[in-house]
Amino acid sequence: MRITNKMLSNNFLRDNKTNLNNLSTLQTQMATGKQIRKASDDPAKASKIMRIYSDIDANKQYNSNIKNTTTWLDMTDTALGQVGNVATRIQELLVSAGDAGHGVDERGAIKDEINQKVGELSQILNTTFDGKYIFGGTRGDVKPTAAIESSTSNTPLTLTTEIPAELNQIGSKLSVEVSQGVTMEYNVTATEVISNGGGTNLSDLLNNITGHLDSTDATQIAELNGADLTGIQAVMTNVLKLRSEVGAKQNRMDSALDRNEDQNTNMTEVLTSIEDIDITEKAMEYATMQTVYTASLQTSAKVLQPSLLDYL
Repeated sequence: MRITNKMLSNNFLRDNKTNLNNLSTLQTQMATGKQIRKASDDPAKASKIMRIYSDIDANKQYNSNIKNTTTWLDMTDTALGQVGNVATRIQELLVSAGDAGHGVDERGAIKDEINQKVGELSQILNTTFDGKYIFGGTRGDVKPTAAIESSTSNTPLTLTTEIPAELNQIGSKLSVEVSQGVTMEYNVTATEVISNGGGTNLSDLLNNITGHLDSTDATQIAELNGADLTGIQAVMTNVLKLRSEVGAKQNRMDSALDRNEDQNTNMTEVLTSIEDIDITEKAMEYATMQTVYTASLQTSAKVLQPSLLDYL
């Protein structure tokens, strides 16, 4: 078969275009620092890279969930500590009220302070975070409790829920996803605080205390250092239990955050090994390819006949 100048020219152009494309690819990789610019460069690697990016983004969202929940738990622990302080003060007042030397006036003053403490307790249980009531269960947009002061001193002060029975979600638990397929309940509800872990609930206990403080009956007055004092001590025990549970959840959140951050580091390293270039290796490849391209141009210039004059 006769090799014509046209065939040589076409082969030269095809090979030179291939060399130029390879040179351009290397130049782009060095400029971007990435091996793959579009999916068609390497479909298998591109699919793996996109999957890893998706996993990293999901893990970042989990970490954001964990950090927000940790802040929520910190506020819950602080609020429960304040509830404990209120209960401690009420306990001190009950011990004082049982003093045989206290008369109606002294017990009336104690009742007034306890009423103030109940109002304080209501404010604590209405604590908000990020626009939501932290003790409000799944109905975080409605105040979970309210201190309702009586219009007369003879009517006992009560602590009640504000939510109608048909919408009562105050005892519901909130949950958060901390990693793929792993969820965790993290809130304490006003119901758990008021229910006092069983027995007489906090609302009824406070009603009993204010009623006994108003009474002149010796038997009822004796209840202040009896059932009432035992009840407020149970409140304190319940608060300690709830704080212990919150502390355990905080520890679990810390562990989940550390684990997720380690996973992000590992996935980032895997992504780097797949996606990023070795700049030294690519620089050598680029220099080699540049030499090949220059040599092909020089060789072709000598082999190919540039004009008809060369045939004369």
